[in-house]
Amino acid sequence: MIWIIRIFLLAYAVLYFGIGAWAMIDHVRDALELGDVPSFMKAVGLQVTDEIGYSEVAGLYGGINMVIGLLCFLALFSRGITLYVLSLLAFLTFSIALGRYLFSLIPSTPTFYNAFFVFEVATFAISLTFFLYMKYLYNPSKSGDIEKVTED
Repeated sequence: MIWIIRIFLLAYAVLYFGIGAWAMIDHVRDALELGDVPSFMKAVGLQVTDEIGYSEVAGLYGGINMVIGLLCFLALFSRGITLYVLSLLAFLTFSIALGRYLFSLIPSTPTFYNAFFVFEVATFAISLTFFLYMKYLYNPSKSGDIEKVTED
């Protein structure tokens, strides 16, 4: 099970860091001659109307996602960080999914159900499951053998 959690964290490290980097370079995509790379803004349905908007996209979509990706990568090496990152992923994705759902309750707004919502709910469920496993079921230091305890 630990290897499944590590694969999950590695995949999410690549995914979130990639999304963050994509958002960060979107404004200068043409200057970097990255014509093959689709626009982040178009993919998520955003349009910047003022210069501060580019900073907001870089910070909120770029910076936050890159740091989450970095944390997922660091979690591969520490059980404590793993617990923190899994709880962060669960909280973050639940919050976003809840926001989509609550927004959809306002009359004449679009439905909450889309591919992003499914991703967020799945991530929440998986992260919470892995968190509970790591917190309550996985404890390699518990041993009845005194010599093994002192080695840990």
